[in-house]
Amino acid sequence: METKEKRNSNAAQQFPASKMFRATKHKMAVSFDTLSAQWLKNVKLRIKESSYVKYYNMVQNHILPDMGSWQMEQLTTEAVERFVQKKLTCGKRDGNGGLSEKTVKDILAILKEICLYAVGLDMEVPCRFELIKIRRRDLEVQVLNGQNYMELVRFLLRDNHPRKTGILLSLYMGLRLGEVCALKRQHILYKEEILCIRSTMQRIQNVDGEGKRKTKVIVTDPKSSSSVRDIPIPSFLMERMEDFRRLPEDAYLLTGRTDRFIEPRTLEYTLKRYLQDCRMEYINYHALRHTFATRCMEEGFDAKSLSEILGHSNVNITLNRYVHSSMEQKRKNMGKITPHQFC
Repeated sequence: METKEKRNSNAAQQFPASKMFRATKHKMAVSFDTLSAQWLKNVKLRIKESSYVKYYNMVQNHILPDMGSWQMEQLTTEAVERFVQKKLTCGKRDGNGGLSEKTVKDILAILKEICLYAVGLDMEVPCRFELIKIRRRDLEVQVLNGQNYMELVRFLLRDNHPRKTGILLSLYMGLRLGEVCALKRQHILYKEEILCIRSTMQRIQNVDGEGKRKTKVIVTDPKSSSSVRDIPIPSFLMERMEDFRRLPEDAYLLTGRTDRFIEPRTLEYTLKRYLQDCRMEYINYHALRHTFATRCMEEGFDAKSLSEILGHSNVNITLNRYVHSSMEQKRKNMGKITPHQFC
């Protein structure tokens, strides 16, 4: 176990006294911008690149402009609460309005992690984060209604275009956008009729500045360990999968090539164009996943199975976030009630 003396020695190496802190017999004081930079460097070694980019942007764009010059003793509960309220009311970078509750909650979580890092370096942090609560409102999610659902399905089934198949995988198997784009021929087990989810694709900011591009596309492990999963393929989709059997094992399903892929925002644009062809209002791609979960519950899926198909860490996430009973389902359930139902 690391001793207090060793931790102090490591801290001294990380924060040279001539530049970064003033030390007393009992404590070490460091400006928050210096500490956060060191924390980012430390955390970068143990998280996914996409997570690091998210942390980096939140620190640079939302935390440091307000707290960069602070000393740790200034991070009182009252000061952090004021910071949170500011972000909720006028936290957007252009000053026009506040950030969402989820975004502020994420910012607060990062701030807490930086402070825990400071405590590990024997610094005093006066803020009691457990006293700061952010009430998160449940946002209404988009779900395709019956008529639009069938109209889109009919359009997608007209031919076997790979992009249409990819969209069907989200609508009938609950795949995330990035998971569809990262699918390769090797992820289809034809004998078992199973689709293996082993990776995801996303475009992230190029924060390291390598090359001239501001962003880059990366293929990584799925969102979480629960997102690594095997999903039985419905029979009608299995028939479409026969078109991919001849492809090289390492070929992307949406392109049929090993050297070229369709990135998430391109598939989003494709869905938008398909919706226009169907004369339907725009829905975001994730609504396909919402629709899948809702339809499954309406058809009597047990929550545990659906949770594993969606790649959630627990059943509550499935029930609270993705399953939304339709008015038709509510009417059907209410129709079962008779005068003697509860006698």
